[in-house]
Amino acid sequence: MTMAETGSNNLESVQAAGVPQASAPTSPAWLRTELARHPQRPYPMDFIEGLFTDFSEIHGDRAYGDDPAMCCGMARFHGEEVLVVANLKGRGTKEKVKRNFGMPNPEGYRKALRAMRIAEKFGRPVFTFIDLTGANPGIGAEERGQAEAIARNLLEMSRLRVPTIATITGEGGSGGALGLAVADRVLMLENAIYSVISPEGCASIMWKDATKRGQAAEALKYTAPDVLGLGCVDEVVAEPLGGAHLNPASAMAMLDVRLQSHLAALKGLPVEQMLEQRYQKFRNIAQFYTVE
Repeated sequence: MTMAETGSNNLESVQAAGVPQASAPTSPAWLRTELARHPQRPYPMDFIEGLFTDFSEIHGDRAYGDDPAMCCGMARFHGEEVLVVANLKGRGTKEKVKRNFGMPNPEGYRKALRAMRIAEKFGRPVFTFIDLTGANPGIGAEERGQAEAIARNLLEMSRLRVPTIATITGEGGSGGALGLAVADRVLMLENAIYSVISPEGCASIMWKDATKRGQAAEALKYTAPDVLGLGCVDEVVAEPLGGAHLNPASAMAMLDVRLQSHLAALKGLPVEQMLEQRYQKFRNIAQFYTVE
């Protein structure tokens, strides 16, 4: 998809999509942020249930416990055995609290890595789905080695010897998202966001005023067209007019086509070539100029 095509959901259609407008910033970046956070937007588990069959969940990290904010399991994608990994936000207060509002703990990342190693052993492609504000910022998570767990995922995902495809479906926040996004192909839904920090957090740091979140949203350049232009994702996947929450089935169908295409392309590559392309992609991210 071209960058011009990613603008198909223009500002008017976004405003018509039921996004709250009262006393909120109205910049295009902020409106896309509201769509990425829309309570009716399909969550990663919705995509798993809509795109895969025969899902069988894997529990536990074999070190500390089972993180309910992270879901991993074997499934079939158009008949092919694959692994799917996703963080889970939950709907409703009770489930959100149970799943820590979708923010994984270290044991969640270790569980995901354990599942990926199983997939690698049996030659199964890996799909990850990401919609989180960030990893758990709590003291317990730090005490249990959160930095090490995410760093380990970055290292091990970079050299998995099976095709890997990551999709940012809503919010892709900080290292919490990156811990699932070191993949051969990184896709991003049209109204998703991908950033090192939330606009509220950025505004609080830069201007000591969280109400300047709209200004921060524009400055962060974290919308899908911006991130695609920076080379941090490989493709922006179109959504139904107004946002994925208005027609989840159509959004999944659009994504399904792109996942099939990318998987077929990756399976056609020799393993060593696939690994080299993955390495070069991440090695060259954020190189915006050359030294002569």
